[in-house]
Amino acid sequence: MTNIIIHGCGGKMGHVVANLVANDPDCQVVAGIDPFADHLPFPVFKTPAQCDVAADVIIDFSTAAAVPALLDFAKEKQIPVVVCTTALSDETLAKLQETAASVAVLKSANMSVGVNLLLDLVQRAAAVLTENGFDIEIIEKHHNQKIDAPSGTAMALADAINTAMEERFHYVYNRSQTRQKRDNAEIGIHAIRGGNIVGEHNVLFAGRDEVIELTHRATSREVFAVGAVAAAKFLAAKPAGLYTMKEVLEG
Repeated sequence: MTNIIIHGCGGKMGHVVANLVANDPDCQVVAGIDPFADHLPFPVFKTPAQCDVAADVIIDFSTAAAVPALLDFAKEKQIPVVVCTTALSDETLAKLQETAASVAVLKSANMSVGVNLLLDLVQRAAAVLTENGFDIEIIEKHHNQKIDAPSGTAMALADAINTAMEERFHYVYNRSQTRQKRDNAEIGIHAIRGGNIVGEHNVLFAGRDEVIELTHRATSREVFAVGAVAAAKFLAAKPAGLYTMKEVLEG
């Protein structure tokens, strides 16, 4: 049995994770951390420092500002942590790396199993298509309440391509500010916000007289919770280090 603390248990994703775990015989939520949550079927603490419940792993779906204190808590209590929060600052990312030297940490821009497969597919496609003159554009769509843009997943897709292609590309986010032709060393990244779109990412490879598109479309938030719970089970018994969803998928 994997005992889980949910950091951000009062948010939409926190509720989805809690409901998913409630129907999983292999794990249970033993506590939550959230300054605004109450009336949940497990103990809830306002801050990590107040939490005195033992656990095997923490799942974090909170806000960027809340992550540093959680990392301090995970390090102090030696509890592995799955960080699902995006838009982290450079300082927080550095702190995450530092924390991983003492306790297991898993960080992913997107917890979906499908998105993590897409990260591999775009690398393989780029290796073939860019050598044949294909341009690359990334379009992401999310609900009108999402505050960061581009999404962390869109940036992860661009970075995956760039890593596979030895950092040959630069990123262009807004074509309205300049009047010039597209060059072949750029990846265009575009954000759309509207309605209640859960999340859609499209990587477009445009060549001469042909276009190839790789798309992931989430139709519910549960896909992210499924990945987060799988990651938590994977991480619970792992030694200190920085892990990725790729390792979860590979078992």
